[in-house]
Amino acid sequence: MQELKKRWGIESNFSIIVILIVFAITGSSALKIARPFLDFIGFTRNLFTDEWHYSALYWTVRILIIFPIYQLLLMFFGWISGQFKFFWNLEKKMLTRLGLGFLFK
Repeated sequence: MQELKKRWGIESNFSIIVILIVFAITGSSALKIARPFLDFIGFTRNLFTDEWHYSALYWTVRILIIFPIYQLLLMFFGWISGQFKFFWNLEKKMLTRLGLGFLFK
């Protein structure tokens, strides 16, 4: 627990628990929201045949669509939990590593 506190720059164990709960809620919510959204835009598994390369394409596109939903929900739940500063810094760091750091200049 001490390593996480030091690595994340957090003072209390309660903050770590809240942050881990936010990650759990965000992941579950992103998947729950993504299915109706993907159905709404017409992106379903039925569009692809059962061959492995079409299956890989489906899951790749699905993850790329879910990714921004997850990021938005992470900021929302971080704000609700009172840990917005932590999640905003995490978001900037992650997007910078993905080559999207220009969004924050």
